[in-house]
Amino acid sequence: MVQTESARIVDTEMNDVPADGETLGEVVLRGNNVMIGYYKDPEATEKAFFGGWFHTGDLGVMHPNGYIQLRDRAKDIIISGGENISSIEVEQALYSHPDVIDVAVIGIPHEKWGERPVAHVVRSAGSSVTEDELREHVRERLSGFKVPDTVSFSDELPRTATGKVRKNLLRE
Repeated sequence: MVQTESARIVDTEMNDVPADGETLGEVVLRGNNVMIGYYKDPEATEKAFFGGWFHTGDLGVMHPNGYIQLRDRAKDIIISGGENISSIEVEQALYSHPDVIDVAVIGIPHEKWGERPVAHVVRSAGSSVTEDELREHVRERLSGFKVPDTVSFSDELPRTATGKVRKNLLRE
C-alpha cells in the first residue's frame, strides 16, 4: 500500500508560516492516511477540514530543514496580557527541578491579564521543595510573565486511560 502525506504549519489565514524555527502556527495535515471526517458529524468535519486540510490543534514551528517542532496544543496556550505562554514550556522548566516528578500547567482566568499560569506539581518522595522555590526555579529559566502565579502540590495528577493528564479536570 502506498501512503502519501503532507504537513504544513499555517497561520489563521491558512498561509504557511516562515520556516525559521520561531514563528508559531497550527499543524495541518492532508493525505490518504488522514481520516475523511467525523462519523455522522458534518459540522465538526467541516471545522476540522477548513481550507481542505485537517487541523490537528497542535501548535508548532517549521525549521529551515523542514523539521516540524511541536510546541503545544492550541487549547493549552495561555494568553496573558496579550502574550502567549506555552504550558509545555513552563512544564519543562518545572520538570528540570530534581524534586519534581510530574507537573501540569493550566491557564486560569485573571481580571487584569486575561489568563495566568497555575502549576500542579507532584514532588518526589520526601521532598519539601516549596512553591516559592519552584517559582524562583522557573524565573531563572523563563521570562517573568511565564512564572506560575501559584503552585499546588498533590500526590498524583488525574490521567486518562492512555496516560494523558486530564487538564480539563484541573481547570474545574
